[in-house]
Amino acid sequence: MTEPAGPTTLDRLAPLLPLLAAFVAFFALGLNEYLTLDTLRENRAVLKEWVQSNRTEAVLIFIGVYIVVAAASLPAGAVLSVTGGFLFGSVFGAAWIVIGATIGATLLFVIARSALGEPLRRRFGGRIKAMEEGFRRNAFSYMLILRLVPLFPFWLVNLAPAFLGVSLLTFVVTTAIGIIPGAFVFASIGNGLNALFEAGEQPDLSLASIILRPDFYIPIAGLLILSLIPVVYRALAGRQDGPQ
Repeated sequence: MTEPAGPTTLDRLAPLLPLLAAFVAFFALGLNEYLTLDTLRENRAVLKEWVQSNRTEAVLIFIGVYIVVAAASLPAGAVLSVTGGFLFGSVFGAAWIVIGATIGATLLFVIARSALGEPLRRRFGGRIKAMEEGFRRNAFSYMLILRLVPLFPFWLVNLAPAFLGVSLLTFVVTTAIGIIPGAFVFASIGNGLNALFEAGEQPDLSLASIILRPDFYIPIAGLLILSLIPVVYRALAGRQDGPQ
């Protein structure tokens, strides 16, 4: 009796095909040109009215879109996070961001652990090597640090744990907890924009203009703190690793 044949190349690629299709479609359809703060301002009235009339559907669609963005590693997370705060407020916007980003990251994690894992391990092995010691010492703590301190790209932190023996439960819990601060900061920026539009203002949406507005001092301060965390972490880690 002949043994069943192993998985073919197509079988290995199958889990990744939907993500590749989403990535290609994102740019082919020019969606990157529509996901901007200007688009949000121009369509504010329609979006807000639809969300108020279809709250449940709006939340599910937003979470679904965020899942695709996170799983396919599309360059739209920041604008989408601001949109979440704009449409749902700081607290609920952050909640839906965390849910969508966690599910999307988990999908990529699961795919990386599948039959596709070995090709991906060979492709990104050099970058993953830098994380190996941290996961070996304490997977939960190190995974949480990688989420709270953006030392590596979001997509790489989704892949590396799959190759280094991190459990699914550890990945999900640390991802959900670790992205809360960033989600809340971006959602707060979106909520601040909504408040300005509600007041009838039409602010300049350039970064320089936003930073100078008192309405955004707190969320921008939070964003600056988040951006400084990797610098402080590297400095402290370097001091601990230096000569005693």
